[in-house]
Amino acid sequence: MKLNSVSVLIGGEAGAGISRSGYLLGKACVRGGFHVFGANDYGSLIRGGHNFYLVRIEEDEVYSQPDRVDLVVALNEDTIMRHRNDLVAGGGIVYDGDQVKLGAAELGRSDVALFPVPFRSIVKDLGAQEIVENTVALGGVVALLGYDLEIFNGVLKDTFSEKVAETNVRAAKAGYDYATANYDGQFACRLGALPGARKGRIFLMGNDAVGMGALKAGCRFYAAYPMTPVTGLLHFMASNEREYGMIVLQAENEIACINMVTGAAFAGTRAMTATSGGGFSLMVECLGMAGMTENPIVVVLGQRSGPSTGLPTYTAQGDLRFAIHASQGEFPRVVVAPGDAQECFYETMRAFNIAEKYQIPVIILTDKYLAESHYTVDPFDVDRIKIERGALFPKPQYEGPEYRRHLITETGISPRVLPGTKDAVVRTNADEHDEWGFTAEDPQTTARMMDKRLGKLKALADELRGIETVKFYGPERADLTVLSWGSNKGPVREAMKILAREGLRVNLAHVLYLCPFPAEKVAEYLRSARKTAVVENNATSQLTGLIREHTLMDVDARVLKYDGRPFDPGFLAGKLREVA
Repeated sequence: MKLNSVSVLIGGEAGAGISRSGYLLGKACVRGGFHVFGANDYGSLIRGGHNFYLVRIEEDEVYSQPDRVDLVVALNEDTIMRHRNDLVAGGGIVYDGDQVKLGAAELGRSDVALFPVPFRSIVKDLGAQEIVENTVALGGVVALLGYDLEIFNGVLKDTFSEKVAETNVRAAKAGYDYATANYDGQFACRLGALPGARKGRIFLMGNDAVGMGALKAGCRFYAAYPMTPVTGLLHFMASNEREYGMIVLQAENEIACINMVTGAAFAGTRAMTATSGGGFSLMVECLGMAGMTENPIVVVLGQRSGPSTGLPTYTAQGDLRFAIHASQGEFPRVVVAPGDAQECFYETMRAFNIAEKYQIPVIILTDKYLAESHYTVDPFDVDRIKIERGALFPKPQYEGPEYRRHLITETGISPRVLPGTKDAVVRTNADEHDEWGFTAEDPQTTARMMDKRLGKLKALADELRGIETVKFYGPERADLTVLSWGSNKGPVREAMKILAREGLRVNLAHVLYLCPFPAEKVAEYLRSARKTAVVENNATSQLTGLIREHTLMDVDARVLKYDGRPFDPGFLAGKLREVA
């Protein structure tokens, strides 16, 4: 028997509540003290096609989706045929036996247990809508796992309105009772009680963590246009708009979004927008305007497969160079790529501080895998990062010599007075300008203002040396050192565990800040490594290019994946084993 460890795949057509089903099961297990990772896979169809959600439930901490599945919950026959070979030997399938006639011959496998549950008949007996079939199935899963139905019911009650929750609770009990009566003790995986387990953990997506970080950082204006994979962030911000006294706006397009955010920042409001590659392409001219006018904005770029529309609902890491070099001309910016939900929260908070202190754009690079996967995290420490607003003049009346918005200083950072402050004219210009903000075209002023803006990089570099721009995991001495960035952090850490059980020592240097590039720290890891490999979800190994550019060093191997799907830990472990 496999105790306190199970992976469940829930599959069916788009519109059948697949993602919600996986979330409900995962959240119920988190409440019982388990660590859960949930990954959502769906095509670009509103209805039809094939969707599935992978839930990995463990007693110990987990970082990514599993390689193989213990239990498939099939809301249609297509799911069974697609995923039958993903099952481990001894795994099981929960399906509607009245709708799908299934045996070993049809399945093509004799080492899988079949658990037919009459979803549709149960729903009809309850007088409920067809969509409730997924809750009947989940009730059956809870029974097969020997899990506490009351915990699951509590999640249903907290998720739905009273009337809808009541229907779902009855549906879950019907599925639970049927599976208990017919299959009690027949499934090999069990989720027992976890005495003394830590409660109060959060189960949330990367998008949610970014949103929470923005709210706690004091973001009070958010403008966005819906675009996978950051549409969920727009929903999160809108749902918290009133509680936090902010404005959330769905603008007509991405150009409007970034212009509105830049205007809000000029007025003194912490502001953010989010988009994917296509939308960011539209934003880049105004990104340059924010650089020229020295307005502190935060932009979330949720990557997906390209070029063009590409695979609009799948993951990739092809926009790294784009983010670093987007827009015409040269101006300072920061590009940070969180690797998990915790980093999404804390680095979003830090992004607002950096943007305001240095009066520059900050780009937060996520991707579909990170943005839309569910992570189990401990409650965030909201006091860990203090709000810092930089050289912001706090008084309603300006005191001092005539105000110059772009005053040249030793650090390149000008005192910032908000429009409307008495006795100060706050003037800026998207053309090259002088210290007062008036258009200037003479070569001396042009060079001085460029030097002023780029001069911020020295102070910024000094600050970044004091934080973990590269995070290290694993043994100090290893057979192989992996370098990665973004959402690959989870699969790499899982692969490290697999290889450690085989006696292969692997460590990870996870690059969190990509621009300015932490060349000194990366070079240090490269010099101390026995052998090195870069892991990325792109075809050209863009991190490798940055390493070469900034350190004049190279890595020994590149493990790349660019089919729109994240790395599976076992697959990645095999690739790293070959390299080592």
